[in-house]
Amino acid sequence: MANPVRIAKAEDFLYILPKMANRHGLIAGATGTGKTVTLQSIAEQFSRIGVPVFMADVKGDLSGMSQVGGGNPKVEARVAQLGLQEYKPQAAAVTFWDVFGVKGHPMRTTVAEMGPLLLARMLNLNDVQGGVLNAIFKIADDNGMLLLDLKDLRAMSQFAAENAEKFQVQYGNISSASVGAIQRALLQLETEGGEMLFGEPALNLDDLMQTDGQGRGVINILASDRLLNSPRVYAMLLLWLLSELFEKLPEVGDLEKPRLAFFFDEAHLLFTDTPPALMQKIEQVVRIIRSKGVGVYFVTQNPLDVPDIVLGQLGNRVQHALRAFTPRDQKAVNSAAETFRPNPKVNVATAITELGVGEALVSFLDEKGIPTPVERALIIPPESRIGPATDAERAAVMNASLVRGIYDKPVDRESAYELLKQRADKSATEEESAKGVEEGKGFDWGDLLGGRSKRSDSVLESAAKSVARSAGSQLGRAIVRGVLGTLFGKK
Repeated sequence: MANPVRIAKAEDFLYILPKMANRHGLIAGATGTGKTVTLQSIAEQFSRIGVPVFMADVKGDLSGMSQVGGGNPKVEARVAQLGLQEYKPQAAAVTFWDVFGVKGHPMRTTVAEMGPLLLARMLNLNDVQGGVLNAIFKIADDNGMLLLDLKDLRAMSQFAAENAEKFQVQYGNISSASVGAIQRALLQLETEGGEMLFGEPALNLDDLMQTDGQGRGVINILASDRLLNSPRVYAMLLLWLLSELFEKLPEVGDLEKPRLAFFFDEAHLLFTDTPPALMQKIEQVVRIIRSKGVGVYFVTQNPLDVPDIVLGQLGNRVQHALRAFTPRDQKAVNSAAETFRPNPKVNVATAITELGVGEALVSFLDEKGIPTPVERALIIPPESRIGPATDAERAAVMNASLVRGIYDKPVDRESAYELLKQRADKSATEEESAKGVEEGKGFDWGDLLGGRSKRSDSVLESAAKSVARSAGSQLGRAIVRGVLGTLFGKK
């Protein structure tokens, strides 16, 4: 049985029970109250008992987990205050990831794996445009056209628009206006760096659930400071990761410890302006993924950022200070106070506004899954460095990584772009042989991608495409998507 995860100290130490760690959690508090250090400390404790961790590093501060701590007067004072005799500065087992491949190993997925539902949200499409995108995916599936990167999807969208009359009876109306909106959104996504997100080798989820030679769970840190410039892309990427874990991991019930702890920082981005249909899917994933052995911990400034239907499933809670400057702030204070199991020794509504840095109101689940009475406690500091790693330190960690060389070099293979290009070239050749082609006539593939033939060629050279899929047989052409990437509601 795994040892309890020691998180904080009030009169006594407070623990997350590993068997209850997959019942999810919440870390909340205003800016500057210590959420990031709490996140770092909890992740370290999970890693120490052999639980792999995934987290997004939105400010760059978490990269210091890869380095030995020490030399921090505030940490040393807290260690002495809490009487942590066995405290020993040490580095955590870390793997760095980065969608852009600069601050970590590239993290990619394919357009097909992302699916039309999440992609429509990422592109900010309306219901009609989302329906057209869904039809484009279905046309690609039915014709054995793999959608692996953005140029595949752009080419497939253009193909669907040009043949809209042929597809109308089977797939519904595909208007040029909707396709145009999709193409504009794809172009914007591409200019924001989205082309780096889609391609291959695609991420193997097993690489997020590794342990090191000492049996510690590897802490996977996704560099997200640049990614956060596109908040919708950030939120949908993390949601896609959750949905893939939901779909691909087997049911295991309540294990002695989680298979993975997933920290969703800046959680409000996931729920802001989310359509009801997608919110329903999110609630389903959060509710059921615990049975797959995954604990999800939302990190946000305000508990009101998380919908009640999700908040009610977060059993392990660390609430840092909140400010009550506005009526909404006061509502958040009252709401947070009401969600804790009462403790006659703690006036929760008053304490929330008085907590110091690194101090929190804490309530974890007991062995029966019942929240413990709320305690006002000090968070145990992490043993790794608080603050960012240098570029040289980050590079050294990447060179020693367990996944070094697996994702760093992109792979290119035949998909929708190449197949449609071959079809267009063959059609042009046959027409030229039969009739000849007048000057200026014929099919221009550069036009198919919006007059960007040179740019498209460079994308073709750098696109990463998954070697895990096969289009060689009718079975291989059937794309299987997760609960948030389904077509017509079926897997």
